[in-house]
Amino acid sequence: MNAVPESLRAIAQRSAAQATVGRSVNDIDTPALVVDLDAMERNLAQMAAYAKAHNLRLRPHAKMHKSAELARLQMAHGAVGVCVQKTDEALALARAGVTDIYISNEVIAEAKLQRLAQGVRELPTRFGIAVDSALGVLRLVQALRQAQVVGVARMDVFVEIDVGQGRCGVAPGEPAVDLAQLIAQHPVLRFAGLQAYHGGAQHHRDPAERAHAIAEAAWACALTRARLLAAGFESPLITGAGTGTFVLETASHVWGELQVGSYLFMDADYARNEAAPLAPVFEHALFVKSQVMSRNQQHAVCDAGHKSHAIESGLPMVWSPPGLVFANGSDEHGVLRAARAGEHLPALGDTVWLVPGHCDPTVNLHDVLLGVRGGLLKGKVERVIRVDARGAVG
Repeated sequence: MNAVPESLRAIAQRSAAQATVGRSVNDIDTPALVVDLDAMERNLAQMAAYAKAHNLRLRPHAKMHKSAELARLQMAHGAVGVCVQKTDEALALARAGVTDIYISNEVIAEAKLQRLAQGVRELPTRFGIAVDSALGVLRLVQALRQAQVVGVARMDVFVEIDVGQGRCGVAPGEPAVDLAQLIAQHPVLRFAGLQAYHGGAQHHRDPAERAHAIAEAAWACALTRARLLAAGFESPLITGAGTGTFVLETASHVWGELQVGSYLFMDADYARNEAAPLAPVFEHALFVKSQVMSRNQQHAVCDAGHKSHAIESGLPMVWSPPGLVFANGSDEHGVLRAARAGEHLPALGDTVWLVPGHCDPTVNLHDVLLGVRGGLLKGKVERVIRVDARGAVG
């Protein structure tokens, strides 16, 4: 299976970024998406140590960074593989050398399943997928058959249960057992366990609200696992959890695998959560470098608008200089105001560092990430990280 050709724009963008390697952070053109490598690596090590200490499998969500390089780095630090949400994300990362990928989402479209089945046949990657319907199972089997995928347990299949998100997933209990039995009828598939992720709980600001939501999710998981055991299935792996709640899933002793993603970069939305007791603290590692392009007595304007950072989870946070808020914006402009009376506004040409509101869709706006070593003030560009699955929404 050949890789999808890059656009001329993406090639030019990466070439220009490559020219900054070895140069000062001050030489980075704006707006640009920058990774503080020192902070990222501390986050990486802390989560890997946490999973190991609690005897949990770690399968980070690569939909956050969409980078094969970062996925391989996470696996080098003990992750069993990565998650994605889209078929084409999985294939882009697989073609770039990621060897274990789980699509933690439902895929019904026959064309997508056919592309995935071809990847199962032609690529050395181990693939998995989530299902919540008999049709999803049967179409997957049909696609594998059409692609002439033969053998036993060629693809892992998780049954998703709705643990409170109110999105995808069958009801806990017998409906999940019915799907597991259907999967077991097809030797090319392997029933791998339960998908149990509560996305809404990640962003409850109050730790008590998060704890209540995950307690209910744990009950749903335990019920379903008991029904599966009664039906003759071995104790299934339960995978899920996120950066906002993984300490709670760990404490429940129900989940066996963590799908945390944002911990690697963090973002302004997660910073708004009240920290849970004893939870590890992760650092901001993803920043938008911008420059002041206009200024008056009331506000300054930087060149990082909505085309360079996503705002559906809120506006970005101004990291530096201090005393500023990102008050508003448009496609190409960000309006900066003093947080308090008497604070100074930055001058024309000054650098402004922003923490994006939501890291996942922000990364998807960029072809590359610039990895900086030595901090945002005096560091140097160490490497260019490709966003391999940018725009892979199919």
